[in-house]
Amino acid sequence: MAFADAQAGAVIISGESPAPVTVVGAVTRGDLLGFSGGWKRALATVGGVVQARCVASEDAVDGSTIVAYFGTVIIDGDRFSGATAGGALYAAESTNNGMYTQTAPSTTGDSNKVVGYMLTETRAVVTPNANVDTVAS
Repeated sequence: MAFADAQAGAVIISGESPAPVTVVGAVTRGDLLGFSGGWKRALATVGGVVQARCVASEDAVDGSTIVAYFGTVIIDGDRFSGATAGGALYAAESTNNGMYTQTAPSTTGDSNKVVGYMLTETRAVVTPNANVDTVAS
């Protein structure tokens, strides 16, 4: 079974370094967020890269203020399936910003920063600020 991010059903087991942020656009609990003209879903795609900085603690609509975790976050629940335990996580190249992938983005200029690792097929440890911002070359 291939890795999938349902972008729903996330259960946050623990989160470190919480801080309030006001979001631009809708977000879902567990989404990777970054800053680009406001706090919004992260995206790896060249030309629209939004480097991951934190994880959303809850679902929210545009303009809402929520708590975001800037430290280590453990995510479980139904959000992830088919993951390779021990495998790295990256922000996805997708029109569904905020999602995760286990495939390193490789198009020149894509963000390929490791944002966490899978502990099991469904449980992730996300550390959005553990590594420096990087892009594929």
